[in-house]
Amino acid sequence: MSFYYPKNFRANGWGWHRTANAASAVRGFLSKERGDGSSEPLVGNGSLYPSLPSEDDTTFSGVRLYPSLPAEEYESGAVEEVVEEACAAVNVNLELGETRPSSFGPAAYQDFKDIRSRCLSEGRLFEDPEFPAVERSLFYKERLDRHLEWLRPSEICEDPQLFVEGYSRFDVQQGELGDCWLLAAVANLTLHRKLFFQVVPDDQSFDEDYAGVFHFRFWQYGRWVDVVIDDRLPTYRGKLVFLHSSERNEFWSALLEKAYAKLHGSYEALKGGSTCEAMEDFTGGVTEMYEMNELPPNFYTILLKAYERNSLMGCSIEPDPNILEAETPVGLIRGHAYSVTRVKYVDIETPGRAGKIPLLRLRNPWGNEAEWNGAWSDKSPEWRFIPESEKEELGLTFDDDGEFWMSFKDFCSHFDRVEICNLNPDSLDPEECPKGCTKKWEMSVFEGEWVRGVTAGGCRNYLETFWKNPQYTVTLKDPDEDDAENKCTIIVALMQKNRRSQRHQGLECLTIGFAVYRLPDYGHVPKPLDINFFKYNASVGRSQAFINLREVSARFKFEPGQYVIVPSTFDRDEEGEFLLRVFSEKSNNMAENDEEVGMGDVDDRVKDIAPNPEPADPVRDFFTRLAGSDGEVDWQELKEILDYAMREELRGEGFSKDVCRSMIAMLDKDNSGGLGFEEFKSLWIDLRNWRAVFRLYDTEGRGAIPPQHLRDALHSAGYTVNAHVLNVLAHRYGSHDGYIQFDDFIMCAVRLKTMIDTFKGRSSGGDFATFSLDEWLNRTVYS
Repeated sequence: MSFYYPKNFRANGWGWHRTANAASAVRGFLSKERGDGSSEPLVGNGSLYPSLPSEDDTTFSGVRLYPSLPAEEYESGAVEEVVEEACAAVNVNLELGETRPSSFGPAAYQDFKDIRSRCLSEGRLFEDPEFPAVERSLFYKERLDRHLEWLRPSEICEDPQLFVEGYSRFDVQQGELGDCWLLAAVANLTLHRKLFFQVVPDDQSFDEDYAGVFHFRFWQYGRWVDVVIDDRLPTYRGKLVFLHSSERNEFWSALLEKAYAKLHGSYEALKGGSTCEAMEDFTGGVTEMYEMNELPPNFYTILLKAYERNSLMGCSIEPDPNILEAETPVGLIRGHAYSVTRVKYVDIETPGRAGKIPLLRLRNPWGNEAEWNGAWSDKSPEWRFIPESEKEELGLTFDDDGEFWMSFKDFCSHFDRVEICNLNPDSLDPEECPKGCTKKWEMSVFEGEWVRGVTAGGCRNYLETFWKNPQYTVTLKDPDEDDAENKCTIIVALMQKNRRSQRHQGLECLTIGFAVYRLPDYGHVPKPLDINFFKYNASVGRSQAFINLREVSARFKFEPGQYVIVPSTFDRDEEGEFLLRVFSEKSNNMAENDEEVGMGDVDDRVKDIAPNPEPADPVRDFFTRLAGSDGEVDWQELKEILDYAMREELRGEGFSKDVCRSMIAMLDKDNSGGLGFEEFKSLWIDLRNWRAVFRLYDTEGRGAIPPQHLRDALHSAGYTVNAHVLNVLAHRYGSHDGYIQFDDFIMCAVRLKTMIDTFKGRSSGGDFATFSLDEWLNRTVYS
């Protein structure tokens, strides 16, 4: 019997279900809807609400999103309507490729080789339950104007192949879907063998071990995701409706489009988009966008250097609001994405003089006669001034293939926007790069997080908290080659992670940006930079705007030196994860601009508050009375002593069992499970100091330390921590509003001291320590 578990989730009307059974129920419903005669039960009514989880418990397996309804509506037979809506919601909202917040668990994982092996052994073709061949996989808002039939390639043509005579940009022909932005990126992908086969693995075909299953890889938020699909494709009258190849029996491009549609929930989700985003998802590169009315003076040099580094480039013209993909008098299509496939200073010889002219080669993804018809177009008179040897080197052809040349001047005049995707240095094999395109970007990457009250300081408008944001230093030593100003090019890209996968909770992209500051060549500055630095120093660069996009990036030219990048949200106290990437022409050295984790001096103010290191007589008497004949106290006896001694701070609640056990473990060197008086005395000194710190930073008198004072409180207690550790401590010991209660602060201090002491005991003074598994378990499990 299958069970459906409805559960209200916050206020947005969505619910979770547990286990794969409800997914089976949904598939049963769909089978019934298709008329397959499935008798699979939809919902088991015997126990509609078994083991309902708590409101905060979202650690379910096999997570899917479903609408939740009151019990009476389920009992009144409204389930079929609910599940029908749920199926559409899954296809629209489930983002399979994105890294989910850990509390939600990963998206359903499908193993390509395992699925293929099982299908072959069972003699069946794969049908993907995660992206079924139904209308909801096509559209979630629009309604079809005719019936589309899902067919496998063998039902469309004879002898289907993944590739026919290899692959090329001419295999990418647009169908009825408005996803030319995706096609432009796919066409660029075909120019680079290593990139291509990273996205389109070559361990699959229609000949060997064919089981109707294929897989493709896409980059999502710092990781590569494998997307598995079946090969049923939408057709009308036996022909592919969407992306297809010029060869009727070639299917790699159509299957790639289907995998990308699955990644985003449906084919309709691919309508309208940015070539930047698709190029990034195909390469893991960093993207830039340029508006033609705001071009830097060295833009052709930027394009040339991007081409030399095999960057993927696209361009477009603003669409006509009244006509879809309207054609301009010069043969260009508005609202259409073009690929830039070559950038070159071309030798030219006119009767008057000889020289070089900046040209670009572009491609229309339609791959037909819709081409530029101005200067330097196919068969235009300008080509007679180009030497034959140069034409040969250019591989010049004048076919109606959608590819054409134009001058840089005309390019800037007729296009509105250019998008560049700069590749990781390890993305390409140097031997496969075109001639003159063997240069690489240098890249540094860091992951970080903004945590409310701790490291989510907001933009520079919030001076009091801006310095609390994560900070990163970048050292630039060598200027670019042939740079007249002896400056260094640097591209900074800030990407927020996982926001799209949380849209069902009402979370949209945060408004993000960054600022860059030059560090002085002499003198001491604090780590991290404090409020005084930002009060008296202006930024030398910043993102063009704070904007709610997945990624913001900007290109700068700086003199050699040391710089600090501060990524932030626009408003303070907005939480999120991010990826910060820096590309430069020459090497860059990037590091977190933060404190070293370790022990420091206890604040003098704390010493003044807790001057007496000896336990007060009543506490000592209490210890002696509880310790008994063995002279030790266990965690329960320790709790009695401390609950009495610290009763003012504890406000009658007492220390938790975990805190007391951790205190014992911190000083219990012989693992006896108890503390003698000398060990207790050492603990008492620490506790008095930590209590004094707590009193110092309980600034609001509510019996808790505000999150914005956590770093300062730890400093006063004698600990230095970086932003990573600070975020972890805030998550672990902060309450729902971020405040740290007395009991939690003591636990935090105990754990810090224990782990730092454990590390130092095994370290020879460096950044590393060596433990056997047995030693590691002994220390971590006991403490």
